[in-house]
Amino acid sequence: MATADTASAVPLALPVRPRSSRSPGRRPPTAAVPEQPHPATLIGSVQRAMRLLESVAGHQYGAPAKQLARETGLALPTAYHLLRTLVHEGYLRRDKGLFFLGEAAERLGSSGAQEKRRSTVAGVLAHWRDALGAPVYYAMYRDGEIEVMCVSDSPGNPAVEEWAGFRETGHAHAVGQCLLSQMDETARRDHLARHQVCSLTPYTVRDSQSLLRRLDRVRRMTPVTEHQEYALGTVCAAIPITVGATAATMAISLPAHQADRLLPAARRLQSEVGRNLGTLALSISI
Repeated sequence: MATADTASAVPLALPVRPRSSRSPGRRPPTAAVPEQPHPATLIGSVQRAMRLLESVAGHQYGAPAKQLARETGLALPTAYHLLRTLVHEGYLRRDKGLFFLGEAAERLGSSGAQEKRRSTVAGVLAHWRDALGAPVYYAMYRDGEIEVMCVSDSPGNPAVEEWAGFRETGHAHAVGQCLLSQMDETARRDHLARHQVCSLTPYTVRDSQSLLRRLDRVRRMTPVTEHQEYALGTVCAAIPITVGATAATMAISLPAHQADRLLPAARRLQSEVGRNLGTLALSISI
């Protein structure tokens, strides 16, 4: 995990003053030393608000006001007042009585937080890659497009070569089909109007109507599989991940001669994802 470098404290050398004709009884002025803030100069409400932010950050699934007040040692009316203010300013958001970090708080450490999320997802994918003996893919449907966010492979288990753009060929690979299966028909048709169905291999679905019928038959939370539709010699499976309104997926690929391993490995991956959904939910916007 990347962390910000911390500069070590190095004492500054004071400039050498030229000798003066002052009386030897007078001492030269000493360099000013920055004073530590006196408690009376600190703003208590800011300190209390920061404690609330830190407390909320420790609850990935949110926390109610009473719990936050207890953890920070604040009176409940004071906590309510500060929480409302933080929500109004965008540093917190409230959902069904629970408080979560808001967009403004995320922006404060966006670059570091984003790098931490990337590192978290990369580490999780690498673990599953080694456990399953297959490359693992993490993708999202964002801003109307399919985006492969992270791929973890190895020399012994290489990822599928992107010989045709993943964005434009969602109809042909398990990642795209899984993401489209999580959308309503209007959104699917909008996507297919921008990225038309075309044959990539002899096994690719032939037209948009055939694809839409296939997507309608996909059962909720069931792995989506494809056999040599995107690339000859390769089979793929993807499992749906839905956090809020975000459609995402984890997928694996295998050589076609190992097709019998595909569904068992996908179901194992789905079980692992279910146990680690909290971690993934925090990293979903990698």
